[in-house]
Amino acid sequence: MKSFLPAELEIKNLYGMLSGSIGPRPIALVSTVDQNGAPNLSPYSFFNVFSANPPILIFSPVRRVRDNSEKHTLKNALQTKEVVINVVNWDMVQQVSLSSTEYEQGVNEFEKSGFSMLKSDLVKPPRVKESPVQYECKVKDTIALGENGGAGNLVIAEVVKIHIREDLLDEGLHIDQHKIDLVARMGGNWYSRASQGMFEVEKPILKQGIGVDQLPKSIRLSSVLTGNDLGQLGNLEELPHDSTVKDFITEYDLEDFIEENTEEQIHLIAQQYIQKNELEKALHILLAKQ
Repeated sequence: MKSFLPAELEIKNLYGMLSGSIGPRPIALVSTVDQNGAPNLSPYSFFNVFSANPPILIFSPVRRVRDNSEKHTLKNALQTKEVVINVVNWDMVQQVSLSSTEYEQGVNEFEKSGFSMLKSDLVKPPRVKESPVQYECKVKDTIALGENGGAGNLVIAEVVKIHIREDLLDEGLHIDQHKIDLVARMGGNWYSRASQGMFEVEKPILKQGIGVDQLPKSIRLSSVLTGNDLGQLGNLEELPHDSTVKDFITEYDLEDFIEENTEEQIHLIAQQYIQKNELEKALHILLAKQ
């Protein structure tokens, strides 16, 4: 492990460490207008949702490191108190990247990047037609986090109207996570396409798992089982009784297998069951060698 004190790093290196290790980050393609009504469009990956009631989104335009100047988006948000946050998916990622070009004040990034403007219903900034989800927002507050280059400015935006492409929604108003095909920012020039790396993890909400600490020491300290394996086992609601384990061994005719194999070999077999999400079988096999 190499350790650093932020104050001793050049800002460009510190920024690179932060953006290269915290991600993938969702992208807010933010549209604003200035006091004269001229539109501006720019993407921000220092962004997320922070509340559902009220619905609050926060993004952070960072002061430019090279000259400590502010982004046009921030200036417009401070002046008009309105923004539209457009969600970014795979079909628009190259145009989104183009919209991040630092054009002069007054240049229409909608036109430069080839995006279409849609009139918003409750705020003045236009929506991006190509975006699968668009949030019309009122700016509740802005918080400057510093005065030097690299300092963020939190724009706290309350959602006042949501627009979602109809084909993305099911009858329960759930968004299809494959169809929306979101992209996210990583470090340097790297992006991540969510639909190519998705997997499901059961939330421990409806039941209370025993926890990793309740697993026998030989399982907790296994040289084979990973942290993910232990996390899944710890999500089970109870340890099986000794009699249940014996019945399992008899039912599946595992006496010779348990006797002839080492603990490591048995853990490897159990791991295969974990990978198939057959957690109770895996735990019975693991406990058979106690």
